[in-house]
Amino acid sequence: MLLLYRINGQVELLIYERWLREDCKAVSYGTNVMPIAKFTTCLWFDGNAEEAAQFYVSIFPDSKITHRQYYTSAGEAHHGQKPGSLLIIEFEMNGQKFAGLNGGPHFHFDEAISLMVDCDDQKEIDFYWAKLGDGGDVKRQQCGWVADRYGLAWQVVPKVLKTMLADPDREKSDRVMEAMMQMTKMDIRGLEQAFKGE
Repeated sequence: MLLLYRINGQVELLIYERWLREDCKAVSYGTNVMPIAKFTTCLWFDGNAEEAAQFYVSIFPDSKITHRQYYTSAGEAHHGQKPGSLLIIEFEMNGQKFAGLNGGPHFHFDEAISLMVDCDDQKEIDFYWAKLGDGGDVKRQQCGWVADRYGLAWQVVPKVLKTMLADPDREKSDRVMEAMMQMTKMDIRGLEQAFKGE
């Protein structure tokens, strides 16, 4: 909840303590306290948003379904969905907010949008690659990219890759880039060998 008030010609923004603590992070600019915008990634599905959400929360830690909203007869002439069918399912993956929208067959996922999974080691890469790629299109697997069974693109990458590619020694980083471009699933050992010139 927000409350605006004016003192000495300046508008001040008050944020109730409970709202600040539970619903919003905030940053202070001088005497003003301004809320930081929060984002929810909305993913478009064709009737299988519930199934997809259940699939995703089963893979990642700190994940859960948080809300469901259903279609009503309002706007049925436009959306064409059956009243009572699922409109939106909200869920969290690894603590981040997502929404699955059953919008119909009009739009499909492609590599223009992807979710990146930063992995600590090869064990994590192998786990997420296998889970996310199960039932997906193998033709869309390249350079750490994998498409899941719903068509959503993911990048399963080791955290160390960024460090290697940013190395000031261009010969090292170029070797890593060349090695990566030939991989399907990321191989940390192969990347490290390329980095060292082995």
